[in-house]
Amino acid sequence: MKIHLYRLKFFILCLMTFTLHICQSKNNTSELTGMWEGKRIAGPEIQGDLLISRDNDRWLIDVSGFKFNIPYQNSRKNSELSFTVPGNRGSFSGTLNHKSNLISGHWYQPGTLNNGMPHASPVILTPENGRFWRGKIVPLLDEFSLFLPVWKRQDGSLGAFLRNPDRGFGTFLNIDRVERVDDSIHWIGHWFRNSEERVLAQAQYQNKSMSVNIRGNLYEMHKSTDDSQSHFYARGKFPRPYQYAPPPFISEDGWPVGTLSEVQIDEQLIAKLVDEVILKTADSIDDPYIHSMLIARSGKLVLEEYFHGFHRNKAHDTRSASKSLAAVLAGAVIHSGTPVKLNSPVFETILAKTETNTSSVDSNKQKINLEHLISMSSGLECDDGNSSSKGNENTMQSQDEQPDWYRYTMDLDMTREPGEKAVYCSAGMNLTGAVLAAASGSKLEELFMQLIAKPLQVNHYYLNISPSGHPYLGGGIYWQPRDFMKLGQVMLNGGTWNTQRIVSEEFAKKSISPIYQMRNKGYGYGWWSTQYPYLNRKVTAFYAAGNGGQIVMGIPELELLIAFYAGNYSHQVGRKIQEEFVPMYILPALK
Repeated sequence: MKIHLYRLKFFILCLMTFTLHICQSKNNTSELTGMWEGKRIAGPEIQGDLLISRDNDRWLIDVSGFKFNIPYQNSRKNSELSFTVPGNRGSFSGTLNHKSNLISGHWYQPGTLNNGMPHASPVILTPENGRFWRGKIVPLLDEFSLFLPVWKRQDGSLGAFLRNPDRGFGTFLNIDRVERVDDSIHWIGHWFRNSEERVLAQAQYQNKSMSVNIRGNLYEMHKSTDDSQSHFYARGKFPRPYQYAPPPFISEDGWPVGTLSEVQIDEQLIAKLVDEVILKTADSIDDPYIHSMLIARSGKLVLEEYFHGFHRNKAHDTRSASKSLAAVLAGAVIHSGTPVKLNSPVFETILAKTETNTSSVDSNKQKINLEHLISMSSGLECDDGNSSSKGNENTMQSQDEQPDWYRYTMDLDMTREPGEKAVYCSAGMNLTGAVLAAASGSKLEELFMQLIAKPLQVNHYYLNISPSGHPYLGGGIYWQPRDFMKLGQVMLNGGTWNTQRIVSEEFAKKSISPIYQMRNKGYGYGWWSTQYPYLNRKVTAFYAAGNGGQIVMGIPELELLIAFYAGNYSHQVGRKIQEEFVPMYILPALK
């Protein structure tokens, strides 16, 4: 009898334990389901007013609470000045133009949390009451955001995926579900291009918050009590049907504006794209993640829409789409009268002011000219599509032996004759910068400011800076959306922006022509080309393309310009823009 009673008590105890476990599991499930958000803003610390005055042979600097002085250097035309804020918090380099009495230059902010690279942004200082010069430092906002939606599946497991609008880290940390284990939450899934399931991260769970280490930085993630307006959604959790409104006219940016109907574009078909695709809630990392969409026709900006918290004043990473800038800048430098041409030899131009004898350079390398670089036909052993290629962009940027990426590229072997074939090569496009700077005798960022930014009325941009201190032209420049779109309009206009010539008409024409075939598309000088069916014929489109869905596309025959910016980094869904959105929604909307 005692044995049976003992067994009964043991059974009841087990039942109670099991029931408690089930209850705890249910409670844990309800605690975890919902929208989790985490964000880090790492400054930057130095921003706002920059005041510079002069006291005899010294420049006096006043910026963000730091006051110090540097020696004054004078020349007949201009006075150069450069300084670094104590603690390596950033630096400035510029010149005082004695004729205009303006100080123009760039602010160099330290490496960012996002991609680790420093960025250069323009600063113009104007005289104030004859006492000092004043300008504003507007650095790139250094932020990194995480969104983790968690929901209960039919089998009881907790489905999840990670959204990271700044870098697309959710594609690499491909989370499928989460599980609670004691005081930690396991993020389970697989790494980028690896099908093996594993625990990708262990978030510490305490006081209903998750603390997780991502890329060496700690993020506190909290579940939203009201996620209805979360930037995880394009425009809120329950968006209203899209209603069109024309873009505002902003005098200082130079864009003429109009309406869709004025340029014969159907509002309803554009609304269909926004409602059916862009505003649709993402159910997985495989869904499109559009940050902005702009359309211009007949030279007028007629559509400007932003999503997921992005806006016209927020600079966007253009990734490899800014390779097109490298080519436009080359054309602008040539048009400016600088002694450089498309057939200028690369090695001779770069090494002209050094003690290096070009006769020691490989004979095939001596044949590489500027045109070969901007058309990706240099013949160098450089292939971004081949991870074993020494000139692969990731290989070059991850190695530490040669911080000078110009020299790294010039040291690559040759694999074919220059001009024989186009192979996608970021390092070669970046080397364009070395040619332009050497030929002009000017810093690359100054060439960009004078020949691109000023004539295109671009006031804010962020050039990413390589370890050797040079702007990187292989991709990754941050632009405001309306500004980056202007490069496409220059090509549509045959080389001009608002009547001001940027590149020659011949250069613009060749830039968007299919000089080579690469990746089943045409490629000219930094611009891709393809064809679309339209009515009973085909029309040719040219476009700049960047990882994640960065697209600026022009169709000359239709006087049409399209721009998309998106966050599907390193994911094939980013290609839907040119492969589906344009032919299925935008072209049919043209009347």
